[in-house]
Amino acid sequence: MRSQRLLLALLPIVTGIVVLVAWEAVVRLNDIPPYILPSPLAIGAKLIEDWGTLSSSLWVTLDITLMALLAAIVGGGGLAILFAQSRWVEASLFPYAVVLQVTPIIAIAPLILIYVHDTRLALLICAWLVAFFPILSNTTLGLNSVDHNMLDLMQLYRARRGQVLWYLRLPAAMPYFLAGLRIAGGLSLIGAVVAEFTAGTATGGTGLAYRILESGYRLDIPRMYAALVLLSLTGIVIYGCTSLLSWLVLHRWHESAVRRDR
Repeated sequence: MRSQRLLLALLPIVTGIVVLVAWEAVVRLNDIPPYILPSPLAIGAKLIEDWGTLSSSLWVTLDITLMALLAAIVGGGGLAILFAQSRWVEASLFPYAVVLQVTPIIAIAPLILIYVHDTRLALLICAWLVAFFPILSNTTLGLNSVDHNMLDLMQLYRARRGQVLWYLRLPAAMPYFLAGLRIAGGLSLIGAVVAEFTAGTATGGTGLAYRILESGYRLDIPRMYAALVLLSLTGIVIYGCTSLLSWLVLHRWHESAVRRDR
């Protein structure tokens, strides 16, 4: 069993190495210029060469991403709790949350950049709008998915609304919230990048999306790929951290995590 798990863990790494070797071979054998398709070694060299600039841009994008995710957790989770306490509030506000979700962020971002003069705040709002809905919808679903028998039992013992929320609804909603958190982590990064692309070079941004645009204008394609690699790795790290958090919270009591450990 352990050897099988080890093989499954190594399989993506082996696949990635094979793809990179094939990519390098295709570029070298066909003598493809780097401004059309750079080789993995050229991208790695550019990543090392421009690490100072790219790393500072990464921190700008990561700062916006994490702040937007934190705001989505507070706003989405808090509003979901409010929805669970009042069906009238849920019926009044949830449709507008759906409208925000289905409207493409690339269509809203120019308006936000016009009305919000602080560029960083505008980018943060754009990333928050993308990450907000998964947490809201998943947490709302979890809070409303409690066992009706347990709910009737707490009502029979005349538990207060706060007690029902703390001892029954919140634990039941935790797996749903954590699933929404994993989705929102990646979406907050996507929202930050899309907002930076929309802002373009006019705002003098310094995020990774700005570096990609800058590299495209200069035909520095290896640097563009290097920035894309950093964005991909950032998304993987965010997903890994949220998945680890989910496992740490759930693995002792919830079936979705307990079965994985067997």
